[in-house]
Amino acid sequence: MVILPHPDDETLACGGSIALHRKAGTPVTVVCGTLGEMGRNMGKPPFATRESLPALREKELREACALLGVTDLRLMGLRDKTVEFVDPEWLAGRIRAYLEEVEPSLVLTYHPLYSVHPDHMAMGAAVVRAVDSLPPEARPAVHMRAFGSGLINLGPPDLAVDCAPVLERKMAAAAAHRSQTQGMFARMEAKAAEDPAFREQQLKQRSIENYWFHAKG
Repeated sequence: MVILPHPDDETLACGGSIALHRKAGTPVTVVCGTLGEMGRNMGKPPFATRESLPALREKELREACALLGVTDLRLMGLRDKTVEFVDPEWLAGRIRAYLEEVEPSLVLTYHPLYSVHPDHMAMGAAVVRAVDSLPPEARPAVHMRAFGSGLINLGPPDLAVDCAPVLERKMAAAAAHRSQTQGMFARMEAKAAEDPAFREQQLKQRSIENYWFHAKG
């Protein structure tokens, strides 16, 4: 089960891992907290408005999930950029209900302290709270993505997933989130064309997904 707050998080953070699990025949459930309706990117040139963005991002999310092989997508209906203000017990309870229904063996989410965006960290904290509230024998493993300068406090990742075998699928799913990635990818490709070292760095970053483990209580 992948539990993250925004459309495109599932692909940009965990898309390679999802594709590898689906390639191996493992069922994957994606739980998306919001529709990213407060996102600043609306295409380049813009092809969305503030009013049309939520529906567009849901459509992009469904397309990306289909490309990754995900058939079980759950939408929580939270409001973008407000997850940190949601009652943490209530949010953990919502997530626990998903866990009890699906009974996953593994949950992928964001680190509660080291994932930059407040929505990321709030969702990661709620996932950890929900998992820890389950009976010990029912708790799935939790693997957390982390980013930013705070990584120095975490030390090396516990797991580095090599996504190279499914990188093409991951990048196709990322491209499906066109409103969010089109401009970013164009800028990166332009820079990569001029700088082979940058291209190599980007390829490496896209091919490896690092995770830190949540210690079971």
